[in-house]
Amino acid sequence: MESGQVYAAGNGKEYDMLETERLLLRKWTEEDADSLFEYAKDPEVGPIAGWPPHRSREESLDVIRNVLNGRECYAICEKGNPKAIGAIELILNRHNDTENHDEECELGYWLGKPFWGRGYMPEAAREMIRHGFEDLGMNTIWCGYFEGNQKSKRVQEKIGFVYHHTREKVSVPLMKEARTEHRNIMTKERWMAEREKNCGKV
Repeated sequence: MESGQVYAAGNGKEYDMLETERLLLRKWTEEDADSLFEYAKDPEVGPIAGWPPHRSREESLDVIRNVLNGRECYAICEKGNPKAIGAIELILNRHNDTENHDEECELGYWLGKPFWGRGYMPEAAREMIRHGFEDLGMNTIWCGYFEGNQKSKRVQEKIGFVYHHTREKVSVPLMKEARTEHRNIMTKERWMAEREKNCGKV
């Protein structure tokens, strides 16, 4: 699908909205605090991804202002309903042990529990990957999951990520613990080859 409204910002472009068959991915606003709290307070959502359940609407509002404010961070919404039901982001310019070039980024996501099992997350993630390679000029997209997070593992396998390496004793500050993390990778070359191979399939 094509991207939505585009506007200039700084030295590049920022994308106001992305679209899939069933979903709209749009920027977070402070008006989303109620829906964020509704889904982020669920103990089955945040902890497995590395953050504790939200305790109040005010905490959710603070997260919108200070965490979900990245250049490529989007609220996931069903078409026809502006309510935010999850988040997805391409985290740019993270220079660490894997992402050491500006053309590399990290895909992160979560979805409210009532919407699990509908295929929404693979659908949103595929659009974000396309956006990263076609619109943002990325060469590599990384994605990871903590040991035991089988749902995230399946999403990453479904959309074409391949295993790269495992890191032990990774600090998870918000949970005050260390975990094992599995790191997966998608290159632009692999993405283009898979897209060409699937072109024309019903």
